[in-house]
Amino acid sequence: MGVQQFRLPDVGEGLVEAEIVSWKVKPGDTVKLNDTVVEIETAKSLVELPVPFAGVITELLVPEGETVPVGTPIISVQTDSAGAEPPADDMVPTIPEPDNGGRTAVLVGYGPKTTEAKRRPRKPADAVPVSVVAAPAVVPEVVVAKSNESAGSARVLAKPPVRKLAKDLGIDLGVVTATGPGGVITRADVESHVTAPAEAAPAYEAAPVVSGLGDTRVPVKGVQKVMAQAMVASAFSAPHVTEWITVDVSATMELVERLKNDKAFRDLRVSPLLIVAKAVTLAARRTPIVNAAWDEQAQEIVYKGAVNLGIAAATPRGLIVPNIKGADSRTLPDLCRALNELVATAREGKTQPADQAGGSFTITNVGVFGVDAGTPIINPGEAAILAFGAVRKQPWVVDDEIVPRWITTLALSFDHRLIDGEKGSTFLADVASILEDPARALMF
Repeated sequence: MGVQQFRLPDVGEGLVEAEIVSWKVKPGDTVKLNDTVVEIETAKSLVELPVPFAGVITELLVPEGETVPVGTPIISVQTDSAGAEPPADDMVPTIPEPDNGGRTAVLVGYGPKTTEAKRRPRKPADAVPVSVVAAPAVVPEVVVAKSNESAGSARVLAKPPVRKLAKDLGIDLGVVTATGPGGVITRADVESHVTAPAEAAPAYEAAPVVSGLGDTRVPVKGVQKVMAQAMVASAFSAPHVTEWITVDVSATMELVERLKNDKAFRDLRVSPLLIVAKAVTLAARRTPIVNAAWDEQAQEIVYKGAVNLGIAAATPRGLIVPNIKGADSRTLPDLCRALNELVATAREGKTQPADQAGGSFTITNVGVFGVDAGTPIINPGEAAILAFGAVRKQPWVVDDEIVPRWITTLALSFDHRLIDGEKGSTFLADVASILEDPARALMF
């Protein structure tokens, strides 16, 4: 017999701290190995944690609503055998994973050991497999910097400009995944950390009641905080240019209706967004620069090998951008299925870290809110973003006659450091031409 303490683990993506949202057990309850005992909120999401041993709950060490660092004991369990204790250097049960780059999968995600609250430089193998920009083979002026989280934080490797960027964005370098040689954190690593939402979208949190007698202050945290950091990083690092085009998408709307009755799309929700997504992947073949990234540190343009298509999803807690990996190589039914799953998972608040990292191009569907257009801000690490406006029936001139047609507006924001006006215009015109006449897709 013995009392075991379960410490808050790193559930992936460099978690530093988390809030205890709700306990699923109480003192006196009996739990089995891997039973869910608590729901936590990370900096960006909601996650359920399983207990790594069996026994009787003796004490809940952290009250609901309190935020604690990784490694903090959060619950005590009276176990009935010595064998119930997990390995001392993990504190999280493991399961075999045949193809994970040599890592061991833990039940609550991939991450470093969690018996201490210290953060250590993470190896490239620990990162979610995404398209990253490799740093130069020779890395001058690499310095060792202390994390700004606490005196006990780990020491990390980073160049002075990268440290300054992290400081300006309020990011602790100790929680950024390093991809540079020897564990060096690059500028791209910092930008990717800002824009990579974590495990899932938390449940709805009611807005504060304003009495009218004074100001009401609400802490900025979670998804909203990460979104704000990402938008600031992008707006002040990439020179934005936005172009608009208004398109007759009547043929696209007809295609959508036909696909709804096609057996290949049985049990799938077909929407105009599907055709927009396909049009983007096809147009990117002719203008691959829109699927590239600017590497400030290396002064290089990195052309991505696949279109990892991000779909901006508004959740009650804020904006997340999960992406469909290899969207350009998927068939239309497969792309539709992936899009359906992406939306459903985001609504349920179950989007995983790997689904939110490594995006290369983003679509934001502002039309679902009845908005015609806007000037979207590019996600850091990407080169462009397309806003898809509301599809409305409007008067349109066809063969010198005014007839009712389905009309929408597309707005493309792009990074003018690597995309000039000609390329941006060509890409936008190509997307519009496919939506106007889907048969043109055969020409791409």
